[in-house]
Amino acid sequence: MYVFSGGGYGGSADGDGLTNGCSTIGISKTQPTEVLEQHYPILFERYALRERSGGAGRRAAASGSTTRSACGAARRSCRILMDHGRFGPPGLFGGKDGAPNSVIVSRQGGEYIVAALVQGRGHPPGHGRRHHRGHPGRRGYGDPWQRDPVLVARDVARGYFTAEDARADYGVVLTAEDPPAVDARATDELRRRGRG
Repeated sequence: MYVFSGGGYGGSADGDGLTNGCSTIGISKTQPTEVLEQHYPILFERYALRERSGGAGRRAAASGSTTRSACGAARRSCRILMDHGRFGPPGLFGGKDGAPNSVIVSRQGGEYIVAALVQGRGHPPGHGRRHHRGHPGRRGYGDPWQRDPVLVARDVARGYFTAEDARADYGVVLTAEDPPAVDARATDELRRRGRG
């Protein structure tokens, strides 16, 4: 069984990145989890956007995805093939780096991190063991403090990152409303003072 995951695409001079785009490996596509579960002894317990994984930038980076799956067979092994295992995709022109890949295996009540240096090495998941995979977010493009505050508020409302991240990474102060709105006066004051 192969599971392809493309994560997101980075921001560029033309616009924001694409969240959870298809893999760029040839013509491969991410398979529906329901189809995989019908054909293989695997159960996907979670498949979602990976919050806080995209690098901050004037043009937003896209979020990666996160999955958690359980193996239903004892005599199976798993190989993780990835890049960005130690370092996330680097930001451009003042943009921040995206989050790197992460793989955590749960077994016998404990968890261990699969080091990036052993990518591609097989390890037996075993019956009932779980894999938690965090696929990388992409790079930010340009100075995040130049991003339109309204877009920052939209990204927080979508769950890409938190209001605290908006303040620290973008210099945008949001209200406590749901959905959050831009506090224009506080944002202008914070951006005038600078990152300090």
